[in-house]
Amino acid sequence: VGEQVLLKCSFRSSSPITESLQVDWTYRPFTGGQMETVFHYQSAPHPPTAGKFKDRISWVGNVANGDASIAIQSPALSDNGTFICSVKNPPDV
Repeated sequence: VGEQVLLKCSFRSSSPITESLQVDWTYRPFTGGQMETVFHYQSAPHPPTAGKFKDRISWVGNVANGDASIAIQSPALSDNGTFICSVKNPPDV
């Protein structure tokens, strides 16, 4: 609690990395409920503009190196849950 948390995500692709590459991070609270997209990357980072992670998630990845990691500022116990990183690099998923 209180310290920045790094959520690591690494990937490999048999296709060249292009502008079509997309990274989506989703979150489901530990208590259950709806999955929500908390971060999107395509050509540039698109942090959330609403919701519980607004202004708290930053992109720390480097897609050229197979890294799609994010960081969460000021985490709280209420942020506990499942975070899923999904990388699509057409035609590779």
